[in-house]
Parts: sequence; structure tokens; C-alpha cells
Amino acid sequence: MRIGMAVVDGVFDSGLSAIMDVLGTANSLSTRDGGAPPFSVTVIGAGPQVRTGNGLSLTTVPVGELPHGTDLLLMPAVGFQAPDRVVAAVREPANAWLLELAAACATAGTPLAAACSGAFFLAESGALERRRVTTSWWLGPAFRARYPAVVLEDSRTLVQDGPVTTAGAAFAHIDLALWVVQRHSPALADLVARYLLIGDRPSQAAFALPTQLAQADPLMAAFERWARTHLADPPPLAEAARTLGVSQRTLQRTAQTVLGRSPLEFIQDIRLDEATFLLRTTTLSAEAIAGRVGYRNVSTLRELVRRRRGSSLETLRRGGVDAPAQDATPS
Repeated sequence: MRIGMAVVDGVFDSGLSAIMDVLGTANSLSTRDGGAPPFSVTVIGAGPQVRTGNGLSLTTVPVGELPHGTDLLLMPAVGFQAPDRVVAAVREPANAWLLELAAACATAGTPLAAACSGAFFLAESGALERRRVTTSWWLGPAFRARYPAVVLEDSRTLVQDGPVTTAGAAFAHIDLALWVVQRHSPALADLVARYLLIGDRPSQAAFALPTQLAQADPLMAAFERWARTHLADPPPLAEAARTLGVSQRTLQRTAQTVLGRSPLEFIQDIRLDEATFLLRTTTLSAEAIAGRVGYRNVSTLRELVRRRRGSSLETLRRGGVDAPAQDATPS
């Protein structure tokens, strides 16, 4: 498989190296008994060199000098955490070549893949319209606002929709690279995972911070503050809407547009966030914590933790997670 890895100035160092390490290990394991390496990776840039997010120089093949086509165009993340910096990179005229390349590949039927903020570049090219994709959880509101025609499932670690595959935050680059190997050979992917000690991980929804997500919109920020003050005995959503000076329909629509979830689902996120904080910083019983976050029965909180975190109250209290959440299985 000929893989074209498209990179721009500011490329995320760890994401790039994770992909290269997984594919390199797959090649090494395939050739140890005399076989041929299954993957050929060409790092493509606008010119002969790019600078990574940590300031390292990376040699690239200029896009205009590619000696052959690609079987897969892959876009790692850029090393920016702030959504506005990601959008600025996407709009940077110096990066227009990547958008043109992605659009051309999509037109030709060449599979596309991206991790984390790399999905913004594919979306900007128009290649993701009406496709299901994922990206880093903290970039979700900015992505939804800029690309309303793309179906964002940012609680997923890996999403495949036809010829397009996207992965979530940061080290989901590993999941994306393993997906590439698995397309060639599931047995080889399993061997690579065991050699590199790559284990299953929960959905990135487990790490989304409600407060940070809500900051993308003033109404959602106000709703998040309102919800936190009413967790123990939550009044109806209609009261929240009246307090915030909007209709209940506007509250519902804004939550869905900005956060990709209903107001009630967002309140569950906040409850889970607060319960996790109390478990890790107090000696309150699980029953007392359940009451503080609005649940009469601790069993309801246990089920929320199991479903959203793939974990248990006891494990969260120790600061860990158990197993991947059931809804986080890659497509």
C-alpha cells in the first residue's frame, strides 16, 4: 500500500511519529521471515521541508514532485490545541495545496484518513460532506460551527464512513495507524499491537470536560453554570430556559448544534464530571455522591459511569478506568 502522509508546518510531532512507528513495526515484522514490506510511506509537503510543532525540521517530498499516486492519503494533526489556531492553519494560503490534494483524491476515489485536527483539513476540502467523522473532543464545537454539513461523532475514537476514516484526540493516531495495518492483515495488526503493548482504550468522551466544551457558545456557557448550581435537585429544563432568557426550543437547538447532544445529555456529562471529581477528592460514600449530582439511587450513577466511562465508581475513585465503553467500538 502506497501511503501519502500530508504534513504542514506545525504538524503534531507525536502523532506523526506514532503513525510512522506503527507502520514501521508492521513492515519489520512482515520482513523478518523474508516477506516484502506491505507499506510504503511518502511524507508529502508543500516543499522539501516542514517544521514540526516542536520546531524540528522534517524532510518531505514536494507535492508537485510525487513520483506516483497514493492508495491512501493520510493527514495527521497539527500541534495546536486552540480551535482558532487550527482554523487559521486550515485557512492558511500556504496550506491550500493540501486541500486541493484531498479534494482531488476524493474525486478519484482514493481513501482518505485523518486524526485529531487533521479532520479539519479534509472537511475544508469538501471531502467530508454528509460523512460521519470524529475529531478531538475539545475541537467539536468549532468543527460543528464551521462544517455543519459533516456529521460529527466526537464521542468516538475511530469512525469509518465509506472511503473516509477519522480518529479522535492525540494518541488516537495509534488507532488510525493500526486500522491501516488491519486493512492489510488483521493478524499483523494484532501482532503489532502486542509488540508495542497497544491496548484498548475508552471513548474520548470519557475525557471531555463539559466546562471547556460549553465555552464555545455564550448560551451553553450560561447553561453549564446553571446546571452545576442545580445538580442535586434539578428543576425542569423549562425553568433553565426562562432563567437564561430563551425558549426551551432554542436551548435544545443550541445544545445540539454546539455540543452535538441534548441539554439533558449535557447535564449527564456535568453530573459525571462532578461525580468523578468528588470520588477522587473526597471520602464521601458513593450513595452521598449520587445524591449530590442528582440521583436518588446510586445504581443510576453506576450505570452512567459504566456506559459513559466503561468503568466503575471504585475504579474512578482510584483514578483509573476499566475497559472501553460499549459505544466506543470502532466502526
